[in-house]
Amino acid sequence: MIIVISPAKKLDFSAKTTYTKAFSQPDFLAHSSQLVKILAKKKPQQLAELMNLSSNLAHLNYDRYQTFSIPFTPENAKPALMAFKGDAYQSFALENYAEDDFAFAQVHLRILSGLYGLLKPLDLIQPYRLEMGTSLKNRRGKNLYEFWGDIIARAIVGAMEAANTQTLINLASNEYFKSVNKKLLKGRMITPSFKDDRNGTFKTISIFAKQARGYMSDFAIRNKITQAEELKHFHVMGYGFHESLSTEDNWVFTR
Repeated sequence: MIIVISPAKKLDFSAKTTYTKAFSQPDFLAHSSQLVKILAKKKPQQLAELMNLSSNLAHLNYDRYQTFSIPFTPENAKPALMAFKGDAYQSFALENYAEDDFAFAQVHLRILSGLYGLLKPLDLIQPYRLEMGTSLKNRRGKNLYEFWGDIIARAIVGAMEAANTQTLINLASNEYFKSVNKKLLKGRMITPSFKDDRNGTFKTISIFAKQARGYMSDFAIRNKITQAEELKHFHVMGYGFHESLSTEDNWVFTR
């Protein structure tokens, strides 16, 4: 199976990773460069308005786009799985990973990205801020969904073929998975969700759901899970599979 997750706004480039020396290159850097050219022409105030950023964040990202440079190396970039530090990514126990764990993740995990399209876990990235839902006008359309078009979906299909699987596990947010043209996907797509009991009603609590998506991804990697049914044994953060609330392809985990 292939798992897809969202990226994170929070990044950590303060230190180079020591978890593994392995790395790879993003598949769509030529496309990313087109977006960077557009963004690099914008002033900090324009970036602030485009992405609803504070003045400090706008200047930070202005500097990032001015200094964006190819080729990516371990000296000027960092593997995506170690660079992202949002709620989901703090759930990965990377300090406990062996080389075969990273190798498994490289085959079975993909990260959606507004700037990079689709990333493998060990793909080097440079720091950026560009949410998939950003209305950034470009030669292909009025936003990033139109920019990426069918590229991301075709890349996922390619990853599924390389992994010899017909199953996609969608652990991404709606904003990001909207970038995937589902009509092009082959096989089965399963979407797990995580809900908390609030006075007898099960509700999705965003921060907990993000953490659980990361934990489930980590669970699949460290246990080398390739069959989706094994994910039903996921019991982390108190969540457990709730059969009566689930359907064939929408699995609900509750606590």
